[in-house]
Amino acid sequence: MEEYTYKRVLLKLSGEALMGEKEYGVDPAVPQRIAQNIRPAWEAGVQIAIVVGGGNIFRGVSGAAAGMDRAQGDNMGMLATVINSIALQDCFERNGMDCRVMSAIEMRQVAEPYIRRRAIRHLEKGRIVIFAAGTGNPYFTTDTGAALRACEIDADVLMKATKVNGIYDADPVTHPDAVRFDTITYADMLSRGLKVMDATATALCQDNHMPIMVFRMEDAGAFAGALRGEHVGSTVVEGKDE
Repeated sequence: MEEYTYKRVLLKLSGEALMGEKEYGVDPAVPQRIAQNIRPAWEAGVQIAIVVGGGNIFRGVSGAAAGMDRAQGDNMGMLATVINSIALQDCFERNGMDCRVMSAIEMRQVAEPYIRRRAIRHLEKGRIVIFAAGTGNPYFTTDTGAALRACEIDADVLMKATKVNGIYDADPVTHPDAVRFDTITYADMLSRGLKVMDATATALCQDNHMPIMVFRMEDAGAFAGALRGEHVGSTVVEGKDE
């Protein structure tokens, strides 16, 4: 446990990441890889909470763009995150990793209701906790839900797994000359309009002094390296005037 800088973390995963090579839904191989990546840290005693998006199943914003009521679309998106959370839980438990799903929308037959003190207790007992259904409210992204839960459980860091290995000054897919930041301040990220997390999530982390680490989960040893405080991606930190 001493080798890890961070002892309690919240890991934000995108729903799209669960698709793997599929065009929709969950590729069973992806949760298995996630379980293998986090298992050594979990076995060492690192307390791990997870928030997963629902974009592999449904996006409220996309539904609204197609004419659907935004609140209804977001409600559907939150339910999609519950499906993904249960899929992750099933995989973790089949790998012998104790896990609980806690939902912001009450559905006791499939998940525990989110109660902050109970969530912290699960973590203290060595259980992985997956926070489902975002904040339970429309108009808030799962990034904001992750930021909120990270602050509520007093996590040491909010870790966001993405398709790229950090934060760049431009999209590295379309701009090969894009420059990666080792560290960047909340204010700089907001002023530059970098779409790593939405502005609400970033501001919430800024106000509550919650560091954000952005890295690529697929890179070998990236999660363990991030927990040790290594520069495996980019870290969002406070500036001198923040």
